[in-house]
Amino acid sequence: MKDDNIRAALLMMAGTGAYTVNDVFVKLLGDQLPMFQIIVLRGVFVTLFFGALVWRARAGFAGLERRDRWLVLARSTSEALAAWFFLTALLNMPIANVTAILQVLPLSVALAAFLFLREPLGWRRLSAIMVGFGGVMLIVRPGAEGFNIFAVYAIIAVVLITMRDLTTRMMSRSVPSVLVAFSASVGVTGFGVLGSMTEAWVMPSGAGLLWLAGAVLTLIGGYLMTIMAMRVGELTFAAPFRYAALLVALILGWLVFAEWPDSLTLTGAAIVVATGVYTLYRERVLRQRMRRKLPGQTP
Repeated sequence: MKDDNIRAALLMMAGTGAYTVNDVFVKLLGDQLPMFQIIVLRGVFVTLFFGALVWRARAGFAGLERRDRWLVLARSTSEALAAWFFLTALLNMPIANVTAILQVLPLSVALAAFLFLREPLGWRRLSAIMVGFGGVMLIVRPGAEGFNIFAVYAIIAVVLITMRDLTTRMMSRSVPSVLVAFSASVGVTGFGVLGSMTEAWVMPSGAGLLWLAGAVLTLIGGYLMTIMAMRVGELTFAAPFRYAALLVALILGWLVFAEWPDSLTLTGAAIVVATGVYTLYRERVLRQRMRRKLPGQTP
């Protein structure tokens, strides 16, 4: 189990790092192509990949219950809207700032699950969540000089991704994860097609084609590695290593875009990460206690 957890942690870091590298490629593409064109071009290849996996697994919507079909639709809609808000923020903000705001997701999901799904949430984790949201405010700094309205877009993306994750938790366990991923990809790509009708398409340069290929490969690689991380070891052990994405964003933002966050942003990011890690740690402790209480389990 120890070796499995180490592998899971490494896969989680690699997977979230791949997602961040994907963001770098998309941000580079943003200087050449309209945003909806990026969504469509990237989405077509990703959809074909997931479509092949769905075909291989013989997964389909016909076997889903009506409730699950509606949940898959709701999840795909949330994913599509979140993609627009997130990419708009990414193309107009330093990558480290956007990534730092998104690190509040474990906190927002835990709070939303408590409010809407009646999942337990103790005072320690609730306090950590409130402190974490305070860290986000240090990053966004509404009303302060230099406030970036696109930071609000990043927060809206967090809300939508939280809704996406809640609908995922509400689905039956029998719903294939690859079918959910395929549906989300179709939804995002379809949304991009509609949006691209309002934009003039542009022929990418040779470098742009390489960046597009990199965006497709890193997005697929990130998905596969994070899924493997969840299956190889304990999720509560591997989950905190997702914050490696922020370190990758800081380094790549400095190397590729010559961006470096100010001290308040770094402080806010550190608070978000610390409270997120603590929340995941408390969840791990509570799950271990519950397992010990089960009959037949050794303490």
